[in-house]
Amino acid sequence: MATVHVLCACRLAFSCIWEMTPKAEIVSTRFTKSIINSKAPLTYAEAQLMMDDAGRKDPVTSSLRGLNSLAKILKQRRIQNGALTLASAEVRFHMDSETHDPIDLQTKELKETNSMVEEFMLLANISVAERIVDEFPECALLRRHPAPPPSNYDILVKAAKSKNIEIQVDSAKALAESLDRAAVPGTPPYLNTLLRILATRCMMQAIYFCSGMEPDTHHYGLATAIYTHFTSPIRR
Repeated sequence: MATVHVLCACRLAFSCIWEMTPKAEIVSTRFTKSIINSKAPLTYAEAQLMMDDAGRKDPVTSSLRGLNSLAKILKQRRIQNGALTLASAEVRFHMDSETHDPIDLQTKELKETNSMVEEFMLLANISVAERIVDEFPECALLRRHPAPPPSNYDILVKAAKSKNIEIQVDSAKALAESLDRAAVPGTPPYLNTLLRILATRCMMQAIYFCSGMEPDTHHYGLATAIYTHFTSPIRR
């Protein structure tokens, strides 16, 4: 089976390079200093337009489509493991130039390219976390997200129940699946967004810690056993 090489680098040009199958299965992982020869400086919107143009067959566009295909598999795998999708869309207010009162608002549209970059940044953080714990088992700097106590969900469960929606909070996966089902026929889709915002407020704060100080490394929101900040996902 053919494999592809995917690179993710931080600002200091230290790179995490994976060899992957077309099904996003990691064959090998390599960490190295690097010099990146950029083939095209693209915004998310520009990259999306290139991928959406069926007539484009150039190497950069083909690479983008390949990366996007892998990212979709990685995202679906995270969701199946119980990762939460809680972030709400960014909103930008348009202000009156004289009164400075808000006169309109615009919701930022997230494209597939946003998700594509995010997935590889998350994977890089997980891969680096695994490596630094192997190298420095007592002092690797990690980031964990504790599971909330059941009482934290009271406000969410009560709000959902008022609309005859049942929210399961036994696990991150149960919560994620409940939120995916949370809808009432005939009501605006914003209800689901509001419930996700409420769910965000139920979460515990993620914390940094050294691996030798805390045996529990699990990240509840991302549903991953280990995590750190080698690079910073665009959600932040």
